[in-house]
Amino acid sequence: MPMVIGEILHGLVPEAFVEATVTHMRHTWCFDDPYLAPINPPEADRQLALWMVQRSVFDYALAQRAASAGAHLMDGAPVRTIERENGRLVIHIQSPTARAHTRITADYLIGADGANGITARSSGLHTQRLVAIAVEAEIPHDWRCVSHPHLQPHVMHLEYGMVDRGYAWIFPKADHLNVGAGMFHPSRRSAGIPVAKLRDVVCRYLSSLGVSCREGEIQWHAHPLPLWSGRRRLNTRDGRVLLVGDAACLINPLFGDGILNAIKSGLIAAHSIVSGQAHRYTQAINAEFAANLDAAYKLAHFFYTWPHAVYRYAISRPTATRTAVRLLYGETPFTNLASRAIRRLRRAVSGG
Repeated sequence: MPMVIGEILHGLVPEAFVEATVTHMRHTWCFDDPYLAPINPPEADRQLALWMVQRSVFDYALAQRAASAGAHLMDGAPVRTIERENGRLVIHIQSPTARAHTRITADYLIGADGANGITARSSGLHTQRLVAIAVEAEIPHDWRCVSHPHLQPHVMHLEYGMVDRGYAWIFPKADHLNVGAGMFHPSRRSAGIPVAKLRDVVCRYLSSLGVSCREGEIQWHAHPLPLWSGRRRLNTRDGRVLLVGDAACLINPLFGDGILNAIKSGLIAAHSIVSGQAHRYTQAINAEFAANLDAAYKLAHFFYTWPHAVYRYAISRPTATRTAVRLLYGETPFTNLASRAIRRLRRAVSGG
């Protein structure tokens, strides 16, 4: 069930949630060796761009779209328990205005409650996962104050050398910078995550661009990232409970992005239920994602094992930035890229 951006965003007004439109990426290795690359080189067949959004605003737009289609929206009402009763699901929700619980019965439940959600745990679908972590913060920024020539609202920044098995970023927003660093570990071995080091990298990254950073005054947020690491069951055997998005471990193991896959999986879940095929939801998800994310996992393992070689021989190539955006768009599948890219990089590293 291949999907395109137009279908996913149908009915949404971008002006309501897009804060900045990125047309360039600035790549660095250990805050040095910068490479500023356009997403649309002169020979590009059409114009591409990346939208910068705030999740709270974007999620609100999606929620309002659902409400306008007839959904009953209960904001600020966490799910406390999920049980079975007479063949139906019973969901206990804490009321946002009182301590009492609201009892809801349902034939189906789509678990879109993220990495630490209750749906996967209560349904027996919470199996061993490959979890990375990211720390991020929002730094107020006035774009009229120029601290660095490349710190512009159309430029996103990516730093590869300062984070072991990960990268740091600076994303432009309307009146602030979204900054952060993520550590990915594409293996099943456990690894300690030095959160303090990730914070320090972010502050040094900001300082390299002339932005003041007082770590003690920043409100940091840490997020677990359940990466795709292979196929797993995403619906109960009776098809009553289905997992989507981060709850389904659909985060790309190379880039760490998950919003597009979350929305796609939500649509697949809805189609599966409406068509009476909820018990085959896992197969539908694998048909849409498995081959592509398996290839991304393979590429991630290579990239995070030899990041400097990848930076030198791949990221700094003139065509690399546009290819990365097409991968993010879903236009270029990882299956078309992974093996060929790894062979080319191995030859470059070996001098062959």
